[in-house]
Amino acid sequence: MKKKLTKLEKYWVLYDVGNSAFTLLVSTIIPIYFKNMAQNMGVSASDSTAYLSYAISISTIIVAILGPILGAVADNKNHKKPLFTFFMMIGVLGCAALSIPKTWLMFLIIFVIAKVGFSGSLIFYDSMMVDVTTDERMDGVSSHGYAWGYIGSCVPFVISLLLVLGGDKVGISTPAAMTAAFFLNAAWWGLVTIPLLKNYEQKYYVENQGSMVKESFARLGRSVAELKDNKKVALFLLAFFFYIDGVYTIIEMATSYGKDVGISDANLLLALLLTQVVAFPCAILFGKMTQKFETGKLISVCIIAYFAVAVYALQLDAAWKFWMMATFVGVFQGAIQALSRSYYAKIIPKEKSSEYFGIFDIFGKGASFMGTMLMGISTQIFDTSKAGVVVIAAMFVVGFVFFQVQRRTEEDQNGLPSFYRRFTKGDI
Repeated sequence: MKKKLTKLEKYWVLYDVGNSAFTLLVSTIIPIYFKNMAQNMGVSASDSTAYLSYAISISTIIVAILGPILGAVADNKNHKKPLFTFFMMIGVLGCAALSIPKTWLMFLIIFVIAKVGFSGSLIFYDSMMVDVTTDERMDGVSSHGYAWGYIGSCVPFVISLLLVLGGDKVGISTPAAMTAAFFLNAAWWGLVTIPLLKNYEQKYYVENQGSMVKESFARLGRSVAELKDNKKVALFLLAFFFYIDGVYTIIEMATSYGKDVGISDANLLLALLLTQVVAFPCAILFGKMTQKFETGKLISVCIIAYFAVAVYALQLDAAWKFWMMATFVGVFQGAIQALSRSYYAKIIPKEKSSEYFGIFDIFGKGASFMGTMLMGISTQIFDTSKAGVVVIAAMFVVGFVFFQVQRRTEEDQNGLPSFYRRFTKGDI
């Protein structure tokens, strides 16, 4: 991307800076806080990991069900911003409210509500990209969003970390430090979103005819039917479902997994802070690399790298190994998310962007549900988190295969081997 970001692109990027503060909490402080709370109430380490996995899975199911319906409604003129604002506020208020519960069950209930708000807002936020930039700039703008999100989220996180780890030295109790941390991150998220709320205008939309809800459902049905003929979108969603499963599960469960294999809280938090710092330049670098390399090739590299991360995690038993894994994840984490988002945005109808991103969210959140649920179940069955890591590694392999099918389909469907031709025609 040769030109600097426009003001509207910057305001869009700022929301990544805001919501990433919550993402970082979910992958670092919240699992440690919850597991310590659960342990004090007599819950075993494997069970607390499983319960957290189930809570994440429940939130993803809710958003996966609501996403396409609300996305179809949001594509009506002037509906995207109000829906985005509503879910964003649920996330912000839910984040602040995490300081209230005194029992592990109530904490998980509020966590699910906050996570629904966060994930729901991303459906509309991601679809806003078609309104704030052009196809040629999407890879770069999407990469900037994740990059600045990673580095920006470090500001409230570092302050929260200082409060949680060093509060007792200045007379601040751990509960008071956690309360301050949750409120700080909620305030950060809300405040940096204001410029986007004030300046965003929906450029692409569908004209509503008759009952808005009825017509939205009808459009959603037609779009789902269109996927049968739109093989490049359908195959990408299938590939995305599998490979993003591993990505989301690693992001959300890395701290809990590290704690299970004996890594100290301080090492977990600082290593994952390193992930954010490493991810910042690497996300921008991958965005710039799209000027020389095909986006599909770069996504393929990221999938292979994540498979290597999953295999590496199987022998994780020391803090320095966790630091190594955190660094490696940082190189590819922002890239695979940003490039997947922009790759998809370029192959869907712009006037139905929210609707299609609602479908996108089914596959993304559905994958997250499957990954965290499988990790929870396998952890309880085998009494070790490593059993879930094996399943996650397999997901990357399946996702990689389907993504190569999608790329071949888009490039030259007539030149594919017979298996691929039969697959894309629906014979398999």
